[in-house]
Amino acid sequence: MTGVDNRMKDLQQQNRLPETAQRVADLLSALGHDKFIVMLPETGKTSAEAAAGLGCSVAEIAKSIVFRRLSDDAAVMVVASGANRVDENKVAAIVGKLGKADARFVRERIGYAIGGVSPIGHAGKTVMLIDQDLLKLESVWAAAGHPHAVFNLTPRQLLAMTGAPAVDVALRD
Repeated sequence: MTGVDNRMKDLQQQNRLPETAQRVADLLSALGHDKFIVMLPETGKTSAEAAAGLGCSVAEIAKSIVFRRLSDDAAVMVVASGANRVDENKVAAIVGKLGKADARFVRERIGYAIGGVSPIGHAGKTVMLIDQDLLKLESVWAAAGHPHAVFNLTPRQLLAMTGAPAVDVALRD
């Protein structure tokens, strides 16, 4: 284990992460996940910001986009490669007509603020889809409940943790 890993483990064991990031850390621990949450010095609200802070490609950022399904007001989350734009028509063809999810809806239904939306540990039931392009990567970084918090995992771990199907959601030219 590196010095950074030890420091992050110490922070998590001392509950010194922001509350929502600690909630994700506890859930990851309960799932037996072997990596720790990383706190970025700068915000990771956008895929480009997170990639710059981590020294990885934008494609390796697993960004969470939340929509509101119009038929039943359900939260719909798409976890997509940071390099892709989500094609709302493709998502709607799978889950039904979509509307925009404002910050309040995201916080109430998902349990995290926009910019730190984790793919796990949601406040309520969430319809989820995973961008199949993430499966081409060895590992990805996902938000850990706070705009500065991220965690690393493989795409297969992401599928297992969320139970979501991998589908084509990317906007293609």
